Amino acid sequence: MRLKISNNYSPNFSIPKRKNKMIKFIVIHYTGMKSENAAIKRLCDESKNVSAHYFIKNNGEIINLVPDLYIAWHAGKSKWLNYNSLNKNSIGIEIQNPGHENKYKNFSTKQLSSLKILLRTLIKKYKIDLKNILGHSDIAPERKKDPGEKFPWKNLANHKLAIWHSLKESSLKKNRKIRLNKDEEITFIKNLNKIGYRIIKRLNFNLNKKFITKAFQRRFRQNLVNGIPDQECFLISKNLLKS
Repeated sequence: MRLKISNNYSPNFSIPKRKNKMIKFIVIHYTGMKSENAAIKRLCDESKNVSAHYFIKNNGEIINLVPDLYIAWHAGKSKWLNYNSLNKNSIGIEIQNPGHENKYKNFSTKQLSSLKILLRTLIKKYKIDLKNILGHSDIAPERKKDPGEKFPWKNLANHKLAIWHSLKESSLKKNRKIRLNKDEEITFIKNLNKIGYRIIKRLNFNLNKKFITKAFQRRFRQNLVNGIPDQECFLISKNLLKS
């Protein structure tokens, strides 16, 4: 299936152009708005200071809002590994979905088909490591929930478009809700830091633990997002570091 993209350029981007090698990440978002047209209008509204490179409509149509080599304003205050403010090193993809505040729903088959084609193209063009295909909540866990626990990360991983763990769901579920001891909890948080999740300096340990654990669960343990580390999460974190 060929990539079909229409243009609807947003004025919200930074200059000058960046070089291809600066693009290290792809960040996936949902719009969090009920109306698709309102979401596109907002991303193209000069007074809103927000944009993304691509927008995927409910019907799967892809719109290019900002050319790849310009910096779009989609990530905001963000951290991953040793990177801060990921706008300058990423491509942002917005997918129409009302989000958690507006009856969050499953992403459509057409949206996901288009996303896979787009990701495959971008990964190849910019030589992006699959570990650097991220959700907005990964890089801003204290602020964001998107694309959320209904986003099919495992399906993307099966198509070699993202990462996932290699553990069996049946064996993992047996470890769900089994609490960690203090040492395990500290090791778990360290594991998340090694994966890429960063500590927010202004927050205390317990708040940091809650936010980054929730972000991790929305990504890798989607059946239960409660912000409480357990043995299931611990096993997944160890497996991801091995792969």
